Amino acid sequence: MGTGVARKISESTVRRLSLYLRFLEEFEEQGTETLSSEELARRGSTTAAQVRKDLSLFGSFGKRGLGYSVRELKSTLRRLLGLDRAWRVALIGAGRIGSALFAYGDFRRRGFTIVTVLDTDPDKIGARWGSVRIQDAEGLEEVLRRESVDIAILAVPVEEAQRVADRVVDAGVQAVLNFAPTQLHVPTEVALRDVSMSMELEALSFALTTGNGTGP
Repeated sequence: MGTGVARKISESTVRRLSLYLRFLEEFEEQGTETLSSEELARRGSTTAAQVRKDLSLFGSFGKRGLGYSVRELKSTLRRLLGLDRAWRVALIGAGRIGSALFAYGDFRRRGFTIVTVLDTDPDKIGARWGSVRIQDAEGLEEVLRRESVDIAILAVPVEEAQRVADRVVDAGVQAVLNFAPTQLHVPTEVALRDVSMSMELEALSFALTTGNGTGP
């Protein structure tokens, strides 16, 4: 079963792979050993053709008439999504959003470990969140290198976001998850994802206004 990826995969496809993985985990917990593309599509409110198209980008899966092995497909999707290893994460910003993100247990369950938290507030520097001590963002580059950080989460004020992103990139971090409500600019080799809560709410208000629901 080949899983070599030679073409650029769209973000929407990657999001669906994440959904498929979660559904497969649910099926496995229920004791299901095999399932069809129709069953997976029904759980994800999509079509069997879409499921087969998404998976075909990565190789040949399942057997005609027998469906997919839940365990094997789950293992393959975890590998494709890079969840078969541990990722070291830096959380920059110890405010309300940062605190909520640090407490989000699913990060750890899926292999994303926050190894350091940084902030500029003297009242927060030195405080402990669990086993992690909040460090001074003045030494951000040194901390990121010392901790061998793979991914940086930015939960900083909008006016500081680009400057912090530049420092993160200078420290050699290749992936950034941005919660500041602004569009950041990073080199093309750096993976960047923006999480805009206001845009998500606007998408919902659009759906309510127009009657256009948006499925997976």
